[in-house]
Amino acid sequence: MRTVRALSSPLVLALSAALSVAVALLAWPALAASPKVGAMAPDFRLQDQNGDWVTLQSQRGKWVVLYFYPKDGTPGCTSQACGLRDNIFAFRRESAVILGVSVDDAASKKAFAKEHSLPFPVLADPTKAVSKSYGVLTSLLGMVEYSRRDTFIIDPQGRVARHFEKVDADGHAELVLAEIKRLKAAPPAKVG
Repeated sequence: MRTVRALSSPLVLALSAALSVAVALLAWPALAASPKVGAMAPDFRLQDQNGDWVTLQSQRGKWVVLYFYPKDGTPGCTSQACGLRDNIFAFRRESAVILGVSVDDAASKKAFAKEHSLPFPVLADPTKAVSKSYGVLTSLLGMVEYSRRDTFIIDPQGRVARHFEKVDADGHAELVLAEIKRLKAAPPAKVG
């Protein structure tokens, strides 16, 4: 009996829990590298909330705000989406389209877009391939994978013009809009 009690002591339980966390962290997948500023943005083909297929290639000639977020309907993701929604006309004046991406399925996207009257495509990445290609797929202790909250501004030629990592949802729309205006006003980079 004494051995059983010793194995269930608080210290042994704490050590066991710590070991479990350490093993989970070791199994945590490393993030793939995100495309660098100036590089061509990885193309994709994803389904939106209406069941339509959207590609990055089809957006050529426009500025693209490609934002990744963890989960439909959560407070931060809702705040971020609604901030972009509330500034949609300002983005359109800058010839910019907004595309949201998470690993949720198309049915989840439909409910999320409808509930918050989102006037832009929210794209389903259930295979997680696009999140991986942009280097934003992460996980919680190696168990639940989701897209990190990152935003890429892609120029009309399809190149990454700016990458915001681990963004704060509040005020993000205004920050991205100001950056698009700054990028558009900057002189073109010299080639060679």
